[in-house]
Amino acid sequence: MAIHEGQSPEQWKCGSVVPIISLSSTYQLDHASTAPEGKYFYSRIGNPTRTVAERCVAALENAKYCYLFGSGSAAMVAMCHVLKSGDHIICMDDVYGGWHLLFLNIITESNVEATFVDATDINNIKSAIKPNTKMLWLETPTNPTLKVVDIEAASAVAHQQPGVIVVVDNTFMSSYFQRPLELGADVSLQSLTKYMNGHTDVVMGSVSVNDDELGKKLKFLQASLGVIPSPFDCYLLNRGLKTLALRMRQHMKNGLQVARYLQGNPRVEKVIHPGLPDHPNYDVSMKQCRGFSGMVSFYIRGGMSETQKFFSYLKLFKLAVSLGGYESLAELPATMTHTALTEEERLRLGMTDNFIRLSIGLEDVEDLIEDLSQALEKAVVGKC
Repeated sequence: MAIHEGQSPEQWKCGSVVPIISLSSTYQLDHASTAPEGKYFYSRIGNPTRTVAERCVAALENAKYCYLFGSGSAAMVAMCHVLKSGDHIICMDDVYGGWHLLFLNIITESNVEATFVDATDINNIKSAIKPNTKMLWLETPTNPTLKVVDIEAASAVAHQQPGVIVVVDNTFMSSYFQRPLELGADVSLQSLTKYMNGHTDVVMGSVSVNDDELGKKLKFLQASLGVIPSPFDCYLLNRGLKTLALRMRQHMKNGLQVARYLQGNPRVEKVIHPGLPDHPNYDVSMKQCRGFSGMVSFYIRGGMSETQKFFSYLKLFKLAVSLGGYESLAELPATMTHTALTEEERLRLGMTDNFIRLSIGLEDVEDLIEDLSQALEKAVVGKC
């Protein structure tokens, strides 16, 4: 599907095997009409290159509709516009820092109430539901502590109250390893910047749904908010998707080998990876996922001093935010991606000064392990 869905050469007059990049902002019409059916009108409202990418992502998500946005954050903002004043949203407590900031500050200013819970315990969702609850926001695995939520069980509980929309941020798994819509969720949202594009050269988000009414709302929001990706970025995404299966299998292989290596290193306190049997949500992962991405988190022995030394000694791994590209990255959530949280909140969630998140890329895994080994050996002295 990633290779063929939406890619038919017959849709172009020239018969191009590779979808064209349509840069035009406006399109000639056959007759005067504000929105001619089946015709492109204005590029903010619809663009041929974007359509190709949307059809491809929709197929991968097993969705009826997919809408692309200028970033993962823009996709999230569009979903939040589905809510209205007085509504209540339940959110997984351990989510990307940008999501946390948006829910706490922007959404609550619109008189939308937000409650954060550990959704790995389904009873917490049950307890948090109110008469005005309209959305359950899940992230699984979570960023950065890699908790795994049972999507099927969480959706079943949420849907006991009519009108609740279950949104799953599927960024860490990609459509290749996890399909939230098949597990009962109403919305699968992704930062396509990450694994789906896979080349660290596009910023984009997607929202995929099957419900006709919700799909209509999102199409309106995409056009009216104007938070759309460029045709060239859509072309790059579509191109990146062609190697999704190959990339994800290698990310998984490398990620598991690195995680197992770190488990056996005395300079490491603890390793978190959903594919390790000692992960607290391992059974849920095995039930709902087809595999695992290249995300690995771990606690280095020591504190901020050892952590900073570790980063300085790395050679192949780059100290940078983001994830899911072909290159390996390392970052410190406490001071980089999750500064929107208070220190108390970070500590409660386990984001200490020695908690490190890795995005394992596509390099030779022996080279990656050698790089981690030499950095750990230099950074942690006399603590193991």
